[in-house]
Amino acid sequence: MTDFPKSFASPGGCQGCRNKGVPEMDFAFAFQPIVDLRDQTTFAHEALVRGVNGEGALSVLEKVDDQNRYRFDQLCRVRAISTAADLGMTQYLSINFLPNAVYRPEMCIRSTLEAARTYGFPLERLIFEAVEGEHVESNKHLMNILREYREFGFKTAIDDFGAGYSGLNLLADFQPDLIKLDMALIRNIHRDRVRQTIVRNVVNMCRELGVEVIAEGIENAEERDFLADCGIYLMQGYWFARPSFRSLAQISTSAWLGRSSNPRSYAKH
Repeated sequence: MTDFPKSFASPGGCQGCRNKGVPEMDFAFAFQPIVDLRDQTTFAHEALVRGVNGEGALSVLEKVDDQNRYRFDQLCRVRAISTAADLGMTQYLSINFLPNAVYRPEMCIRSTLEAARTYGFPLERLIFEAVEGEHVESNKHLMNILREYREFGFKTAIDDFGAGYSGLNLLADFQPDLIKLDMALIRNIHRDRVRQTIVRNVVNMCRELGVEVIAEGIENAEERDFLADCGIYLMQGYWFARPSFRSLAQISTSAWLGRSSNPRSYAKH
């Protein structure tokens, strides 16, 4: 679920990362879980920017401009990791980024690496989501970023798959660890034959490519159950938990109840 524009930045890196003297913005994070239906656990938490008192993302984003976007993005990486560490997060931490904002990934990632070391957050538990809905100026540049991140030991993901310009082309050039189906494909899918066909075929394709699928925007048990029948086990949405400000959301046992409440029902698909 895309929440804010991002670019990796670090002092001494690419020229876009060197905006000194720009006032730093004050903001915080909420976290929304991504669940695994197979064992009814939390697979990851996505970091979503918020105002310092829990205000919506727009209250922060409207202050971001060309002068402060790189500095803001650098702070986002560091604060998301430090907050996750302070909360004792043991699952994956998922962070979005905009490929067009990254100049040299090997340089722009330095602050992220330093933050992970400083706060003791394992690099292998970081997921970076490329926003597929954003028009990418160069697929070659995006592929370079994703490959560099994989070399660092991060998991890679394409966010909002199906909402943007070149999802299938991205998959042809690079197979990330995960894709997140856009919520527009998910909404009322149990009633929509066309969306059902599209999602089933995407799942089959990703299975052959070794890519895991996350469905986001789950709002009812019917959507959950249909997607589980398709073989999707990683899910995110209000049905399980809303974003929790400066804390890790607790998933109600009622989220698992119904036809899909038995983990064995997922394992057989």
